[in-house]
Amino acid sequence: MSKQGEQWHREIDIVVNKMKTEISEMKVKHRDLLKKHLDEIKQTQALIKHTLLAIEELKKSTEVSPTIEYSSNIREFSKLPPKLKVTLPTFIPKPLDHEKLYNLFGQITPLSTATEENVLSLNQPNTSVKTLLDEPELVATIQTGYEKVTNVTYLNEDCVWTSGFTKDIKCFNMKGALLHTVKIKSEQRPSDIAVDSDGNLLFSDGKSRTVNKVKNGQTEELIRLQGWVPGKLCVTSNGDLLVTMISGNDYQFKVVRYSGSTEKQTIQFDDEGKSLYSGNKNIKYIIENRNHDICVADYEAGAVVVVNQNGKLRWRFIGHPSVTKKNPFKPFGITTDSQSRILTADFHNHCIHILDQDGQFLRYIDNCDLEYPCGLCVDNNDNLFVSEIYNGNVKKIKFLR
Repeated sequence: MSKQGEQWHREIDIVVNKMKTEISEMKVKHRDLLKKHLDEIKQTQALIKHTLLAIEELKKSTEVSPTIEYSSNIREFSKLPPKLKVTLPTFIPKPLDHEKLYNLFGQITPLSTATEENVLSLNQPNTSVKTLLDEPELVATIQTGYEKVTNVTYLNEDCVWTSGFTKDIKCFNMKGALLHTVKIKSEQRPSDIAVDSDGNLLFSDGKSRTVNKVKNGQTEELIRLQGWVPGKLCVTSNGDLLVTMISGNDYQFKVVRYSGSTEKQTIQFDDEGKSLYSGNKNIKYIIENRNHDICVADYEAGAVVVVNQNGKLRWRFIGHPSVTKKNPFKPFGITTDSQSRILTADFHNHCIHILDQDGQFLRYIDNCDLEYPCGLCVDNNDNLFVSEIYNGNVKKIKFLR
């Protein structure tokens, strides 16, 4: 709570300083207007003095012709310069809504107690509560060799798979050593990669409209689409496969759940029959959260769209207001951690947004020199992997304690 308070103080200071800068700019503009008006008055005064001198010369002159030809400027000089009316800027403070501020600041989950049977289990997974680090730490940088790297997915404690703008899918260890390369037989690069529950590599091929599995070095076709083009992949906790896809003619978008090669569920419209997602060519990364929500990063819509496992809309996140993040929120990669937090890559602001499972913004990861973050994944120890599309790097970041 104290950290949140400090963050609010910093944000308020930024707003106040920005307004003070605006006032300073107004002062300069006001001064320039007054100076211009004064210069016009001085110019008129100079003309009057010059005319008076000319009249004195005429009075002293014995020449008749100049006197006859003289034309008075009194009418011209009687027109005073227009009066400069300036309305000074006024700060109008908005009334403070204390209840709204309280709700915006955050929420405190109620204290709850429960008893459970205390049974020793050697295979019990580690579900300890992990909190966010005050300052996320850059642990390692893997240089993939791709000119552009788009996707990263976790294999095991020591390895991640990556893919980019080539037909090669590469596996690296945490020291950045290349362990294995899969060359796909396709006319274009893979749209996405994933790892199934058995550790086999999956990849989508937009050109052939297929989703494929690499097992023991052999590639086998899992799914072939008609009229639709597969995009991003996500293997769910129960072993199902979520596939994003667009129609080949009018770019409608939907998410389809498969069990093996069998279609089980389609997610496309809300309860009012409106499309949940924007329809366009732009990629939309997908992930399943620990609570079985399905989270899609809709780049074109500038939103994270979350539905429950039945496909019902739960919430949308359209970015967090910030005076330091200048560009519109355009999410690319998306992943989740062991605490059901959602992490999404803010491509143009070079940072990561962390949300809770209900769409409340928690914090940024913006201190690890990220450049155009694209694909994301989290390993079993809650380390975050981020692919930086334009420099070919994958960064490993520790963000939980």
